[in-house]
Amino acid sequence: MARLSALRRVGRNATDIGAAAEFYALALGFEPVTGVVEDTGLAALLGVERALYLRMRLGGREIELSECFPAGAAYPEEAAAHDLLFQHIAIVTDDIAQAYRRALAHGAVAISNGGPQLLPASSGGVTAWKFRDPDGHPLEFLQFHGGSERSGYDHTAISVADVARSVSFYGGLGLSLGARSLNQGAAQDALDGLEGAVADVVALLPAQATPHVELLHYRAPGRAVLAAVQSKDVAADRMVFATDGGRTELQRDADGHFVLLEAES
Repeated sequence: MARLSALRRVGRNATDIGAAAEFYALALGFEPVTGVVEDTGLAALLGVERALYLRMRLGGREIELSECFPAGAAYPEEAAAHDLLFQHIAIVTDDIAQAYRRALAHGAVAISNGGPQLLPASSGGVTAWKFRDPDGHPLEFLQFHGGSERSGYDHTAISVADVARSVSFYGGLGLSLGARSLNQGAAQDALDGLEGAVADVVALLPAQATPHVELLHYRAPGRAVLAAVQSKDVAADRMVFATDGGRTELQRDADGHFVLLEAES
């Protein structure tokens, strides 16, 4: 059985690949590492007639922006930080005040209330701000106090209904259990744009530990019921992992998040 060795990139479907690339470049500082490529293999995995992708890099971390034909559903406007389709990318910055102003100037939409939030030590002691790109995809800025050698994005976080079930699923693929915390309080509410947020945060680590995956399990508030996401929809982020064998395949976890196992070429 193939085992996950590294999180290679996060894939995001865009309504317009060129507009999405411009936002990630101007607002976040990503640089293109490919041109726009038509990929029949990706189209087959996503179940569409045609698929384009463009890969971009920040601090050695890659994202893959894609556009599907026919296009899938837009990102649901009513989806919030505690809904199961939620998945964000956490970008490390050494100046979060400047980073969030730059993002807003280029079309980012705030999730957090009141700007960047300093979380208590029990929740990691970082300053963080959550926002959306113009297509609705969630992102987060993180500033580690005392400095950090990390660059690009630190992790991608997915909202889950059952921590033990998710740990079992991803553990079966080769991710190991890392740090765990219970995040709550006024700063967490402001960060998530919620009231009464109580969230288990659990890190899952591939062999190459950064970037990694975080599980977000919201004990409160209750979740909205949203329609199931299809692989071509804008909300259908995919975590692309390098594997130590097997074949390239697209899987889904129990909460509907997409996991692309990419065999070594």
